[in-house]
Order: sequence, then structure tokens, then C-alpha cells
Amino acid sequence: MARTQKQSDHGEDGAGNTAKQTGRGAAGAVQSVDRAVSVLEILARSGEAGVTEIADELGVHKSTAFRLLGVLENRGLVAQAKDRGKYYLGAGVLRLAGAAAVRLDISQEGVPVCRELADELGETVNIAVLDDDAAVNIMQARGTASVTAQNWLGRRTPLHATSSGKVLLAHMPPTLREGLLARSLPRFTERTITAASMLRGELEAVVEQGYGTTVEELELGLAAVAAPIRAHDGEVIAAISVSGPVYRLNPDRLPELARRTVAAGAELSRRMGYGF
Repeated sequence: MARTQKQSDHGEDGAGNTAKQTGRGAAGAVQSVDRAVSVLEILARSGEAGVTEIADELGVHKSTAFRLLGVLENRGLVAQAKDRGKYYLGAGVLRLAGAAAVRLDISQEGVPVCRELADELGETVNIAVLDDDAAVNIMQARGTASVTAQNWLGRRTPLHATSSGKVLLAHMPPTLREGLLARSLPRFTERTITAASMLRGELEAVVEQGYGTTVEELELGLAAVAAPIRAHDGEVIAAISVSGPVYRLNPDRLPELARRTVAAGAELSRRMGYGF
């Protein structure tokens, strides 16, 4: 009996130790992230620093600082001046900062353009950017006719079944686009395009006509039209869309909505520096 109790105690101790180790592991991971961020802040402040300097400022052993720098260097967030052994912020930081700045700029510049378009058309206007394999809406304005429309702000939506997604897909680098089209395309309604060959044809039309449309491809009763937003170098960085119920965004009205959406996209592109 005593032996059984001892075994039980050992089992409880083992579980307890495992839990403690798991807790320590989680705490260690958080500490590593905090230290990695501190390394970036040190380099941002000083311009460049060596392993010893960074270790001293962090209060850690040189081997710990070296491991942190190695991880950051592998991700392109820091780089090393081989001739001096010093580290400095890498191009990866600029890439992340640039992406954040673009989103911030679009959100700021998009407010008056979206508001004017929503007021003019009476429908919901969104700005979406590419987020890995989806489009995410970062700006929304509602017109007078869309008071009961759902909120799309912050939502990730499928590229192949939305007008903004089609615009972003159509202007992707070919290798990236083909990689996405090689995946299974989920069906949301009976009108969703799930064949890659058919979608390619539609994306070609998006480029030729300057806008993309969807009619009940994501949700029954919903239609939308979208146009590209370009950065100063001509790269498509976002899409502006107008959406509403199919009985208002009908075939007779869609061409005019497309014209106005393309004009709004061109205005936002101008505000982002395109054409200067």
C-alpha cells in the first residue's frame, strides 16, 4: 500500500514538475522575445553595436546575445558589418516598417475618398490590402442606403471570391499568384469560381478593364466592384471596393459603379504618389 502511495506521489510530482517546466518554458520564450526586441531598440538607438556591448546592456552572457543576434540575422532584421564585427538594423526592419507605413498612409488618405464615394453612391465602400492568402479590410465607409450592411472592417476575405481579392490577385507577381491558384479554392455559393483556369481568365479581364466584380460569389445577395490602388512606383498595394445587395448593384448599374470606383482608386493612387 505504501509503495502504491509512493508511486502515486511520484506521479503527481512528475506532473507537477512537467507543469512547472512548461511554465518556465513559456516564460523563457516571452523573455527571449523581450530581449530580441531590446536588441532592435539598442541598434535603433546606437546605429551599430557589437556582441559584448549588447550583452552588457541586456545583462546577459555573450553567448545569449550571440544567439539572439543569430536569430534576428536569419530573419533579415539585423545585419553584420563583417569588417568590424558590429551589428546594425537589417533590411527586414525596413520591409516591416514600410508595410506598416503603407497601411497607415492608405487608411489616412482613404478617409475622404471613401467617405465621398459612399455618400455619392449610398453604398458600403472598403479598402482592402493583401494579407498572406487573403484580403483584409482596413478602411470602411457606409452610405445612406447601407445602414443595415454588415461590418467588413478588419475581416479577412478570400481572394478568389471577392472583388478586392480579384484585383489583388490579378496584379500579383505571376509566381505568387500561381502558387495561390494551385491550392484548393473553397466554394461559398454556387456562383463561386473554384476552377483555376476559369479564374485566370477572369483575372486577365480585371487587368484589361481596370476593375473586378463579384456577384453572389461570397454571399448570396451580395455584389461588389473593386479597383486597384497604386503606390508611387505603380505597384498595386490595395483595392477600393463598393458593395451592396444585388438588387441595387444590378447589371444596369454596375458599369457606372465601376467607373466611379476606378476614379476613386485613381484619386487614392495619386494621393499615394502615383503619377508624379
